[in-house]
Amino acid sequence: MTLDITREEYDTRLARVRARMELQGMAALIVTDPANIYYLCGYNAWSFYTPQMLFVPIEGDLLLFAREMDANGAHRTSWLPPEQIIGYPERYVHRPHLHPFDWVAFALRRRWQVVPASRGVVGMEMDSHFTSPKGYRALEHGVPEWKIVDSFELVNWVRLVKSEAEVQLMRAAARVTTAAMDAAIEAIEVGVAQNVVAARIAAAQALGDGPAWGDYPAIVPLLPTAESADTPHLTWTDRTFAPGDAVVVELAGAHRRYHVPLARTVTLGQPSDDLLRLEEAVAAGLDAVLSAAAPGVAVSALAHAWNWKLAEYGLEKPSRLGYSIGIGYPPDWGERTVSIRSEDENDLEENQTFHLICGMWMDGFGYEVSESVRITATGVETFTSFPRGLIRR
Repeated sequence: MTLDITREEYDTRLARVRARMELQGMAALIVTDPANIYYLCGYNAWSFYTPQMLFVPIEGDLLLFAREMDANGAHRTSWLPPEQIIGYPERYVHRPHLHPFDWVAFALRRRWQVVPASRGVVGMEMDSHFTSPKGYRALEHGVPEWKIVDSFELVNWVRLVKSEAEVQLMRAAARVTTAAMDAAIEAIEVGVAQNVVAARIAAAQALGDGPAWGDYPAIVPLLPTAESADTPHLTWTDRTFAPGDAVVVELAGAHRRYHVPLARTVTLGQPSDDLLRLEEAVAAGLDAVLSAAAPGVAVSALAHAWNWKLAEYGLEKPSRLGYSIGIGYPPDWGERTVSIRSEDENDLEENQTFHLICGMWMDGFGYEVSESVRITATGVETFTSFPRGLIRR
């Protein structure tokens, strides 16, 4: 199965980014989030632990700056020609008194990029996981002509509406998700250790489903268990599962960096009355949300549908219901744009994709069911068809 992003689609992405740059008065944009670099030029490697950036001028060639050993082969995954990929010297890596962006600032000056970018503001991803204060300071000192401003997740917002090719990639990722969740449920038994289940999940995430091969996920499998299920985002230990345990499994299948997360709850033995009550409430709330979703509907309306249904059961969920998804790199598979909550002021559009997290974290126990969905022309598509109820083992 080959699902390629064409050069024409990359050109469309860049045009959309530049149109938004113009609206924000930007003469250039500094992109450091590996998901956004991947979105714009296809570069994909485990090199984001060292500083790297994609320089996007309002017109002219893109320039990718990376560690020299990574830049030498960046053309293997990126559509950029070698002359637009520049490596900074090894002596700049992990030095207390130097930063690679010191070198990059002068490299941009040598390539006559400083003056054109001075004709407007220069946007920078100030809230990216991969923008450091030291990197910002290096550019600020190295190019004092520039007025560097927050780009406010400019590329992330462009990514919000998916192309048909991206939807197909997410459908492939969903096949990996299903295989990984199948492996998790099959592995969870009394006397089995959490780390063994995590290993089975990881193997399934890599193997995928035939031609829908598995990429590495942005987040490791999460396995809150028993009383610890009252807390989300816990990973695993060597704790063995005991009779009566309820286990929350949250994971994602990934294919070519596109992610489809999924969460389900498994119980070993008879579930408690409290857990059964949560199962019923969550099912009703999720049905209400899925029924309400359609293009033109306010994002806040989904949150209201969920909150009202929970209120009928005397429950509330203070945290957001969901968020946009697509391309993901560690440490997160979310796009950091739309959040499904009552304060969000956006409307739904066709081909937006979300992770709906119907997680309820109580006192000493918890329950979670989630769905990854696409907004269709008339409603919603769920990427997997996994049973939503409490899974009994």
